[in-house]
Amino acid sequence: MAEHTYQARIHWQRGTAVFTDNRFSRAHRWYFDGGIEVPASSSPHVVRVPLSEAHAVDPEEALVAALSSCHMLFFLAFAAGRGFRVDDYSDPAEGVMGRNAAGRTAMLRVTLRPRVACSGERLPARADLEALHHRAHEECFIANSVTTEVRVAPEWGG
Repeated sequence: MAEHTYQARIHWQRGTAVFTDNRFSRAHRWYFDGGIEVPASSSPHVVRVPLSEAHAVDPEEALVAALSSCHMLFFLAFAAGRGFRVDDYSDPAEGVMGRNAAGRTAMLRVTLRPRVACSGERLPARADLEALHHRAHEECFIANSVTTEVRVAPEWGG
């Protein structure tokens, strides 16, 4: 695959805050090339409300979502290629922050818990789904870019 450049624009303004007292809003905006604007902030677990915006996306959540989304997109492509019709895909992914081996705060692990519903004449067996998830994890660009442990623990059943 050839190299591609991806961009995001981030914008923050001080407003009326003094700033040098460290009591300024961490709320800011993310802008993406498709015209999407996303409210963003530091995590309320890191900087308390009201200096953080609880309803905004924080970088930690965005990392978890990026890993989950990348895995899903590869899974869907591979499932379609195998002739399986996926009707629904959901993933209550979870990231855990803590101290890494170097003593620095880091995203230690992200666990993906994808649940997939299929229909049609050609239904995947559990082994097929496991193989698709394994392949999706191996190919996921974002998982291949981070040192965070990424676990894939599909959820089975109805």
